[in-house]
Amino acid sequence: MRIEGQPTLYDHVGGMPFFERLVGAFYREVAADPVLLALYPDQQDLGPARERLTLFLAQYWGGPATYSEGRGHPRLRMRHAPFVIGDPERDHWLAAMRVAVAEVAPPAGAAQALDDYFVMAADAMRNA
Repeated sequence: MRIEGQPTLYDHVGGMPFFERLVGAFYREVAADPVLLALYPDQQDLGPARERLTLFLAQYWGGPATYSEGRGHPRLRMRHAPFVIGDPERDHWLAAMRVAVAEVAPPAGAAQALDDYFVMAADAMRNA
């Protein structure tokens, strides 16, 4: 949610280019991790998943609503329900995202906010 006159995390980290770099770094980790890669139906082309995550994160943190305009409400648990996500998948996902965050080196306050969200999201996606 954007509060008029208040900078968002999206603004604080530099907007869409930051989220593109973050998600690009994350998907390099995914491509090298058999546990994570097994969760993707099209393991040969992670581009569509990368685009969806970029747009979702940008929107979540105060950027444009492009994700919702194209896909509707995020409904993250529903969208991830077809995939078996247990502790190993959660742990690998969180580790990959933490590597990505470290690589793009956001300001300290933004790094902590991102990590707090990613821990919560990783926990919430577990279904096994």
